[in-house]
Amino acid sequence: MNRRERRAAATRNPRAKSGGRDADTPAALHRAGLGHRHAGRPLDAQLCCQQALATDAGHADSLHLMGLLSFDAGQSDHAVQWIARALRQEIKAEYLFSLGTALGQQGRREEALLAFRHVLGLEPAHWDAAHQCGALLYELGQLQDALGYLEPCLELRPNHLATLVMCTACMLSFRRFEGVVAINQRAHALDPENADPCNSVGVALQLLDRQEEALPWFDRAIGLRPDFVDALNNKAVALSGIHRFDEACATYDRVKAIDPGNVGAEWNLALLDLLMGNFEAGWAGREAHWKTDRQSSYPKFSQPRWFGEENIAGKTILVCADEGLGDTIQFARYVPEIAARGARVILAVEESARTLLSGLPGVSQCVRKSASGLPAFDMHCPMSGLPMLFGTRLDTIPCDVPYLPAPPEHLTQAWEARLGRHNKLHDKLRVGLVWSGNPQHGNDHNRSIPLRMLLPILDADAKFVSLQKDPRPADRAVLQERGDIIDLTAHLTDFVETAALIRCLDLVITVDTSVAHLAAALGCPTWILLPYTPDYRWLLDRDDSPWYPTARLFRQGKTREYASVLDRMATELRALIASKMAAHAKPT
Repeated sequence: MNRRERRAAATRNPRAKSGGRDADTPAALHRAGLGHRHAGRPLDAQLCCQQALATDAGHADSLHLMGLLSFDAGQSDHAVQWIARALRQEIKAEYLFSLGTALGQQGRREEALLAFRHVLGLEPAHWDAAHQCGALLYELGQLQDALGYLEPCLELRPNHLATLVMCTACMLSFRRFEGVVAINQRAHALDPENADPCNSVGVALQLLDRQEEALPWFDRAIGLRPDFVDALNNKAVALSGIHRFDEACATYDRVKAIDPGNVGAEWNLALLDLLMGNFEAGWAGREAHWKTDRQSSYPKFSQPRWFGEENIAGKTILVCADEGLGDTIQFARYVPEIAARGARVILAVEESARTLLSGLPGVSQCVRKSASGLPAFDMHCPMSGLPMLFGTRLDTIPCDVPYLPAPPEHLTQAWEARLGRHNKLHDKLRVGLVWSGNPQHGNDHNRSIPLRMLLPILDADAKFVSLQKDPRPADRAVLQERGDIIDLTAHLTDFVETAALIRCLDLVITVDTSVAHLAAALGCPTWILLPYTPDYRWLLDRDDSPWYPTARLFRQGKTREYASVLDRMATELRALIASKMAAHAKPT
């Protein structure tokens, strides 16, 4: 046996070393076991541990090593048991970290989190334990607590990709867009060849409505990774936001060339087509959302979908809401046309709209949207598919209003009683106000405004009535401060009540929410505040709507701010009031 062979044999057999007693101690056997594990010899490592534990059944390091070997073998349950035995002998940060790792592998996140926090109690500077705490809290959806661990981790390792990604996601969820810009710009400076931070900077700038600044960052990302589909899609959105529509369309086409099945590009291009009035391409492209989880709330029916081609005379068609309440109201106009083809129509909608829409012409039954407990039907059709099904073009939109049923007279009279006597010819205008929508809406930051921004309008000589459900805390404070806004919204329990109140008003001023659709569908004069790049249904460069003849659109300009729009609206409101007063002035 040569020298090399003798050395290898000694390494594999700890007892062969010099024959002294030191080689047989649990500590020595543990050290040898560690060497075997690092060298990829798990069976030899396990043998060392077994020998050590035969000598000392409570040898903590060997118990811990048995746990690591079990974890390496994918036996996380055994790993937890071995490491727990080690911890009963001695509390060490190393053991606790291994326990947390094994528990995490088993999906026992809360217990893993406790273990990692215990590590930090012993060693506050333990970066890996802090990172694991942040990662687990992120997975548990406790994003604010996650940031408490992840941000200090990122300070110490600014270019650690997993931490950067989680910090970015957390900050985006809390609308800390400037923070996202800062951490990703720093990461880019440390690693200029990494495309991901460039894309993240662009996304944050985009959300800050700084589209022009976002574009160079998307271009950097694409330059580093030409097939970076997310960056290309984001660039197209930014281009749309500054109305460079031809370039946006070309960028979406580039995405589709790289990834022909990319649903995001297909969906966004469809919305862009609709915004520009290209309805045929837009309605067809909008069908892309059925390929994603975007429609996860739509019930899974065993019956076939109706696409408009089959003869439905004598059939029962379930028309089911599949998007927001505004969409439900907008597309309800098509329901009577289905009934006109000889079908019995069941309408399934959100509970808040059910009572109102149950009186829609042609509706045999209006039920709450659900996957079960529905009446029998032959085919179903999502409401958002109706414009395509009826081949809707700009010049064929069914635009007669009101197309919604009038609310019951007793409800309207109840609202008149709450508001007080009103002579529409001689008394002040009654003006309804809505200034914010659902804060969870993806574009809420562009469409909602604080109530204080309406102050120029409130100076007009009119009677103002709030239609705003669930005002935000700052807005609630303004409502309490001012006595010139009537707030009876506690009585607005559903859309029938809201419709009854709107029937008592002369004008509704609103941002782009479901109330805008409701008021306009009832034929009430409705002034709608719109962002620079509005939702597709409001089209471009016009102050009227082909969907709603009584609507008037007040759009942001290139400055993308509402102050000047509200000043213009206030001027128009004063002119309307003056016109009314002049028309009904008594001769002297």
